Amino acid sequence: MMSAALAALPATPGVGATQRATAVRVSNLSKVFGTGRGAVTALDNVSLDVGRGELVCILGASGCGKSTLLNVIAGLDQPTRGTVERLGEPSFMFQEAALFPWLSVERNVELPLRLRHVPVTVRRARVAELLDLVQLTTFARRQPHELSGGMRQRVALARALAHDAEVLLMDEPFGALDAMTRDILHDELERIWLATGRTILFVTHNVREAARLGDRIVLLTSRPGRVAEAFPVSIPRPRRIEDPDVAALARRVTARLREEVARHGD
Repeated sequence: MMSAALAALPATPGVGATQRATAVRVSNLSKVFGTGRGAVTALDNVSLDVGRGELVCILGASGCGKSTLLNVIAGLDQPTRGTVERLGEPSFMFQEAALFPWLSVERNVELPLRLRHVPVTVRRARVAELLDLVQLTTFARRQPHELSGGMRQRVALARALAHDAEVLLMDEPFGALDAMTRDILHDELERIWLATGRTILFVTHNVREAARLGDRIVLLTSRPGRVAEAFPVSIPRPRRIEDPDVAALARRVTARLREEVARHGD
């Protein structure tokens, strides 16, 4: 069952959203692909609350159901059991920028606004605002092939923000980038998140990235994906990926992840 009209519910105990209003609530969620002997359980009894304005990193080994969880939250797939409630329709950012190559940067960002029939003067102003937010104003007329990988991801982020959704789902958006570009985009994402107050669920397999970005890290077990543990991140911002406190938390999360992988024999 999927509900897109989540009211400002109080946070619940456990893997919750502290005391702020809840933007996403996943309750006893299971997802099974296939039937009979060929059935594969991707997610098993997952419960998770995400508070409004919270940045939660979902972490786990490959194949643990991280992307499946985002797809179900987004409404791209339906749960086998359990429920998802959320504030409105979320926007989604994938690992690949998936820009339309025949459209300029500004036209790519404008597309969600055009599809919502936003008046032309309003959408042009909004596009200018978003390009300024991701620091790409001078590249507005460029085509995607003229941009670096990091710049294309900035365009994809601006396009995701153009949906004006409360919740932004990010599925390993920086996974294909080199370490330096990824580090720069961590700073950019944090800046934009603080400026916009969006609620973000950020899927990654990179433990340092999760410790660098998250208010909270939710670790999933290997298949089937269950919530193994949630790690609150109290390290002050701004953070750097090489900070000793970030490294220490990453070691603790990695140790727990190794326990899970060993326990499941993957």
